[in-house]
Formats: sequence, C-alpha cells, structure tokens
Amino acid sequence: KICPFKEDAKLINKINYKEYKFLRKFITDQGKIIPAHVTGVSAKYQRLITKEIKKARIVALLPFVNDPRYN
Repeated sequence: KICPFKEDAKLINKINYKEYKFLRKFITDQGKIIPAHVTGVSAKYQRLITKEIKKARIVALLPFVNDPRYN
C-alpha cells in the first residue's frame, strides 16, 4: 500500500487533534487505534496520528473506549 499522506500533501495539515472527524478514520468502533499495516500509513505519519488521537482523547473529543452495551 502507498501512504496517503505522501501522495497528497494537503492531508498532512489534517493531522491535528482538533480534526477529530478525520482522526476517527484511524480508530475502530471499539476505540482502538488501527495499526499502520492495515491503513497503509507510513511509520512517520502513524506516530503523528497516534499522538494526535491521544491528545484528542485527553481533551474529550474522542473516546478512550467505546462500550457497545451503552449505545
């Protein structure tokens, strides 16, 4: 797979904790971060994505866990 961030430079600006709707693409429905070998993201951008997802979780924009029993 080819890294989508290397193809389109505009996507790099979206790696920000405030862009939680974009970061949701890299989280499962249970709240886990999807690994890079599944999404096709390079290691450099996977680290950035992980860091920003964790920031968004602390600010309460994204869930730490999503329990399906409470939906």
